[in-house]
Amino acid sequence: MNEQAAGGPGQIVLAGTPIGNIGDASPRLVELLQTAHVVAAEDTRRLHKLLHALGITASGRIISYHEHNEATRTAELLDLVRGGSTLVMVTDAGMPAVSDPGFRLVEAAVTDGLVVTAVPGPSAVLTALALSGLPTDRFTFEGFLPRKQGERQARLSELAAEKRTMVFFEAPHRLEPMLRALDTAFGPERRAAVCRELTKLHEEVLRGPVRELLEWAEASEVRGEIAVVVAGAPEAPPEQAKDHVAEVNELIGQGSRLKDAVAAVAADARISKRELYSAVLAARPPKA
Repeated sequence: MNEQAAGGPGQIVLAGTPIGNIGDASPRLVELLQTAHVVAAEDTRRLHKLLHALGITASGRIISYHEHNEATRTAELLDLVRGGSTLVMVTDAGMPAVSDPGFRLVEAAVTDGLVVTAVPGPSAVLTALALSGLPTDRFTFEGFLPRKQGERQARLSELAAEKRTMVFFEAPHRLEPMLRALDTAFGPERRAAVCRELTKLHEEVLRGPVRELLEWAEASEVRGEIAVVVAGAPEAPPEQAKDHVAEVNELIGQGSRLKDAVAAVAADARISKRELYSAVLAARPPKA
């Protein structure tokens, strides 16, 4: 085991670990896992599997650190850092403190004036966002929605007017009710992407309107870890587009699909299909 560093406090290193493909482990991550005085792991069994896959051994002390013992173990870890130890924090996958343990440790360390740094690594949030095909210039990470229906509906009502792209996490067995809630709160035509098993052998990214993704989930046995990316609310449409909403609705009343009706009217009026589409959605009354 490494000897504890002498003289002065140590540091905390938040280390990103692979979210699927072991080849994404960085050389810095490998070096730190081998040399750190202490490795705090969300799941020590997962850590040992990672070490085995990388063909390395941790020379330092391994300590479990997860949501159920954060409150009691944070002080112990900070004492080790004050004593000069380099402490590496890893979670089951991705970056610590992002919808994973680590925030409480960082918050306490910053309050105490201890050094906190990071070894950047894979992130399911950013990977899903990049693959979604949705705007990436502004986005918000919303984590997991509440499990209870009423609380989930309340959260989505708050987000209905959010103009930034939104990234969510969801468990496979709750994906269908989540998409149904999105359909109700945001409308069936809101663009979205379901990203499943990112960087793994069976990676799959499905893109389309929320209603289409809901129909896919209803007909599928969804498995694996999932991120859902949802487009922000459309901007208020220009007046010129608003003037042609009635024409689109008339075609829809005659049996045309929304997409086809918008394309036909936009071409005839020589206006933006995107702006007209937004105008049609904005003119619809909100769902109860």
